[in-house]
Amino acid sequence: MQRKRLRFKEDFRVAFANRRAQAAEMTLAPGAVEGGPDNRHRGADQWLFVLSGTGQARVEGRRVVLAKGVLVLIEKGERHAIRNTGRAPLRTLNIYVPPAYDARGEPRARGRPDPA
Repeated sequence: MQRKRLRFKEDFRVAFANRRAQAAEMTLAPGAVEGGPDNRHRGADQWLFVLSGTGQARVEGRRVVLAKGVLVLIEKGERHAIRNTGRAPLRTLNIYVPPAYDARGEPRARGRPDPA
């Protein structure tokens, strides 16, 4: 079992992971954008759950309104960007299956597990 108190400070941070999945916290300041037209996870699905704030996701050109309680599945390979459109921080919990980032928050090469 793993347990951790999440803080949701500014930016993106991997909380913890095992070989099959990974949890990360993301906080975007008003007007901030994460991702873009070339942003995608080639080897992982991303489950994005909005804890607070408002925003907009663009997934393969489709717009999704983000608000507290919204859950979005961004499937592996889908290009996407997340934008905070509100006046308060946008805080999301992101689950990647399998893990998409190393412990430093850098994207992992497709199909490359972290060394044990």
